[in-house]
Amino acid sequence: MGGGLEGGNRGPSYTVTCEDYVHVVEFSPFESGSAGSLLAYGGNLFVVVAVCRFQEEDLEVEGLEFDTLRVFHHGVRIDTLAWSPESRLDKLPQVIRFCTAAADSKLRLLTSDLKDSHEVKEIEGHTSYINHLVFEPTEGKQIASVSDDHTCRVWDLDGNETALFKLRSPGMSVCWHPAEVLKLMVAEKKGTIRFYDLVSQQAILSLDCGQIPLMSADWCLANSIKVGAVVGTDWVIWDVTRSSYPQRKKPCHVDRARLFRWSRANENLFSTTGCPGKISSQLLVHHLSHPQPVMIGSSTVGGGLSWHRSLPLCVTGGDRKLSFWMTEM
Repeated sequence: MGGGLEGGNRGPSYTVTCEDYVHVVEFSPFESGSAGSLLAYGGNLFVVVAVCRFQEEDLEVEGLEFDTLRVFHHGVRIDTLAWSPESRLDKLPQVIRFCTAAADSKLRLLTSDLKDSHEVKEIEGHTSYINHLVFEPTEGKQIASVSDDHTCRVWDLDGNETALFKLRSPGMSVCWHPAEVLKLMVAEKKGTIRFYDLVSQQAILSLDCGQIPLMSADWCLANSIKVGAVVGTDWVIWDVTRSSYPQRKKPCHVDRARLFRWSRANENLFSTTGCPGKISSQLLVHHLSHPQPVMIGSSTVGGGLSWHRSLPLCVTGGDRKLSFWMTEM
C-alpha cells in the first residue's frame, strides 16, 4: 500500500488480470443495492461486468474481492461506457444496464438480468467518433452523447433522438449532474464548456479555457459549482459562480493530458492521466490544498479512469489488466 501525501511514484494498490486490452473502465456512480461496487470494463471485443469490494470498506475482505458477473460479447472496440442508475442487484430480476460507444459511431444499450434475458439496442445518428456519453442520473431514461461530428445528442431508451445541440468543435465530454438534472454540461475541443438548459434547449452559461485543445472535462459530483478539465498539458478548474475563466490552473503532464475526473466523495480530490505514450501513461492524483500531486502512478499504456463511489480510490485500464490506486488521505 502506498504511503501518505508525499507524492512520489508508486505502483497500484491492487491489480486484476484481464483477458483483453482495456480501453475503458467505469465504476457505477449509483447505489446498486449490492455490498460491493459495480464495475464494467471494455476491450476490443468484450465488456465485462463485475462487483468489487475492498478491504478499506470491509475489514473481512483481504485486499480486493473481484467477482465477474457476466462477459458481454460486443464484437467491436469499445471507446466509452456509461452506467445506468437502473442497474440493481438487490431485486429480482436483477438488472444490469449500461451504454457503450464504439469505433463504428454507434451507441449500444445493453440490458441483462444476468440470467437468460439479454438485450442489445443499437442507436444510430452520430456520423463520427463518439467521445463520451452519460445517462440522466435520477431515472436513467435518457442518454446524452458527444462526438467528433460537432454535436451533442440526447436519446431516449428506444433510440429516438430527443435533442440535438450543434457544437463549434468536437464534443469531448458530457456531464449530467443529479443536483442539476435540467442542465447538460458539454465540453468542446476548442476550449469552451457550455451548460445547456434542457427545457429551452438553449446555452445558458459558458466557460473558457483560454487555450486548446481541451481533451476532457468533469462536473464535480460533490460540489456542483466546480468544473475541471485538462487542456494542453494543464489541468484547469472553475468556480462557475465567479468567472468564465479558470480560478486555478497548473501544468501536470509533460506531453498532452488526456483525462480529468473528480473524486466522487471529495470535492478537493481529482485525477488526471497523460496521453498514452510508447511505454507508459502517467496517472496523477491531485488535492487542491497541496501544491504537488499527492500520488504519481505509472502504468502500461491503457485507457479509462474512474473513481469509486465512496472511497478515495480510482481505477485505470491497461494491457490486459486493471490497476486500482488508493489515495491515503
